Amino acid sequence: MSMFDPLQRKIKWSDLNATPFQSDGRVANLRGAADLELSAYLDRIGFTGTPAPDRATLETMQRLHLLAIPYENVDVQLGRPLTTDPAAAFEKLVTRRRGGWCYEMNGLFGWALSKIGFPVTRLASGVMRDTFGEATVGNHLVLRVACEDGPRLADVGLGNGPIAPFALMPGAFVAGGLEFFLEALGDGWWRLNNHAGALPPSFDFHLDRIDEPLLSASCLRLQTEPTSIFVQNLLCQRFVPEGHLQLLGRTLKRVTRSGTEERLISSAGELIDILARDFGIEEPQAADLWPRVAARHAELFD
Repeated sequence: MSMFDPLQRKIKWSDLNATPFQSDGRVANLRGAADLELSAYLDRIGFTGTPAPDRATLETMQRLHLLAIPYENVDVQLGRPLTTDPAAAFEKLVTRRRGGWCYEMNGLFGWALSKIGFPVTRLASGVMRDTFGEATVGNHLVLRVACEDGPRLADVGLGNGPIAPFALMPGAFVAGGLEFFLEALGDGWWRLNNHAGALPPSFDFHLDRIDEPLLSASCLRLQTEPTSIFVQNLLCQRFVPEGHLQLLGRTLKRVTRSGTEERLISSAGELIDILARDFGIEEPQAADLWPRVAARHAELFD
């Protein structure tokens, strides 16, 4: 069995040693939390000053996190088990200076916010629920964060979503110069419609949909099922001061206010260079992914 083939590996439920949470979804008594240093996380994202549980701190932290830490699924592609445990996310994203997907990105972010004093609730949401229905719920973790002027929805794990937390008010809003639209769907459900051309196009959330077992099960499913986009495709995204970068398989896309540039990468060496230079991902073993990345591109486009 190749250690780099996620379609062949076996992941057990015991691999998902998820951190305990309170029944209302708030972060509570994280395993190993005494060893996690808030100052190390703040250094990782470049936050200076003294953080406080207020909206200004929340907005600054979300923007800095997205500029510093890439969204990426390299470990899924390499067949390395991932969990919903914020302690594991800290070790990977802060100590090893890697990126992650929503369970890691928002898991770490929610932990940091709670250490500062924000009331944080982890919500099981559904990317593209409008298309694929209730089966999507749990495929995305988002955070409800209490602020002095009302709750905000915070999300550093979408890849290419709002760079700022947003209020729960229906209608259009602008974040980072891009327009988003928030819909109230009824029965407590909301839909965030992403900006034009973004991946993914939308996700739905419910302010009372708190389900840690569902999040853990979805985390397992998305890294093992052959039909999962994360199993099928290498995906990295990152905010940069001038715009946004996206690597989807062989295609590198750079979006700035002056336009969009796309190009194809042509070798394993170039893949490693781009991961390191453009996304800050130092992972030499990713070179082993190149044959599958190239084959997937040929399957889709040749």
